[in-house]
Amino acid sequence: MPEPDSQWCPSLAPALALRHDSVRGTDLLVMPERVVVLQGHAGAVVGLCDGTRTVPGIVGELAERFPGAPVAGEVPAFLDRLRQEGWLK
Repeated sequence: MPEPDSQWCPSLAPALALRHDSVRGTDLLVMPERVVVLQGHAGAVVGLCDGTRTVPGIVGELAERFPGAPVAGEVPAFLDRLRQEGWLK
């Protein structure tokens, strides 16, 4: 899978919202006719997609938050999948 453009500053598509479900203790990606439950630290990744950070910037911030986690190898591909779904612009 190709790596996302290093200058891309991902942000949620206009019709989507990131919400935390405190009852279930998980993050949700809320769409007009659908809700996606985000697993693991996916909510932390999506939460950084505010249109101000590049993909390398997001990876760097997550690497600081989660030392030793394989963010450099996994996060760009995850963001690219979300963009392909139309959830990130």
